[in-house]
Amino acid sequence: MLLLHANEVVSTDRLIDEVWGDSPPESAVNMLQGYVSHLRKTLEPGSRRGEHELLLSRPPGYVLQIRPDQLDAERFEQLTREGRQLLNDGDVDAAANGLRRALALWRGGALDDLAYEAFARADIERLEELRLQALEDRVDADLALGRHRALVGELRELVDLHPLRERLRAQLMTALYRSGRQADALEVYRDGRRALRNELGIEPGPALRELEQAILRQDPALGGTAAVPPPIVSRVRRRWPLIAAGVALAGAAAVFAAIATLGNSSGVKPVAVKAHSVAVLDPKRNAVVGDIPTGGYPGPLATDDTYVYVCNIGDSTVSRIFARQRKLFDTYSL
Repeated sequence: MLLLHANEVVSTDRLIDEVWGDSPPESAVNMLQGYVSHLRKTLEPGSRRGEHELLLSRPPGYVLQIRPDQLDAERFEQLTREGRQLLNDGDVDAAANGLRRALALWRGGALDDLAYEAFARADIERLEELRLQALEDRVDADLALGRHRALVGELRELVDLHPLRERLRAQLMTALYRSGRQADALEVYRDGRRALRNELGIEPGPALRELEQAILRQDPALGGTAAVPPPIVSRVRRRWPLIAAGVALAGAAAVFAAIATLGNSSGVKPVAVKAHSVAVLDPKRNAVVGDIPTGGYPGPLATDDTYVYVCNIGDSTVSRIFARQRKLFDTYSL
């Protein structure tokens, strides 16, 4: 009770009401004082009477004085806010890492040992909702990073646990579709529609309905429906420091991976480049020296003094690459 209202004075009467309910013992005030004394010894074992700095007597009750970084719930909320801001700013890699750190603070459900206490119910619901939102944000970041295949199993389990949560269901549909499993994605939609109608008597919301229609028409904005293809070799005689790889024609039977080849006086050397990436070429050595993952099906390129910009046709995003460092900076939605 004191932790849920940290740095606030909680009155003795309220503590007694919340702890014992409608039937407090006659000695409730003395018992409460004893509990406070034991808490003080546990929290500050070396402190003498009157020297306590954490649990203080403040009329008409007590206050637990702690810093925000001392309470895991507040650390979780801070990391979640930071991760969501990074996600909004398009720094999806940092967002995913930050949200994972936030979720790693959890050890089971919120206040599991107080699940049936009336005073804790609102805070339990609030913290559990924040956890689910952070989890959904982290999944969005992972989807933006192209981790759809790895997410399918996790999302299936989450949808089973929360069948009426439409955002999770939409994320599972997206992950399945991008993994080349269009039929499974549509089945997930039908299962959700049945659950919503049976449990609540309502139809899926606009976002879920629009996603189903986008899958049916194989909207290029969703990303490719086929699995990532093996590299395809072709011949290109221009020397570019960065060449897009993995350009696709949405809905076509064949996927055409853009490739890079290096020309010289003795002929053309074919080079295979990974799909959904940009190849880094060293024109002095006429050699591929690395590759950088981007969004789905990268296409046109542009550059300035700092970045190489890659337009990702498959998922309607733009990736920025530090040209000198040969590192992906971020990927953001158009």
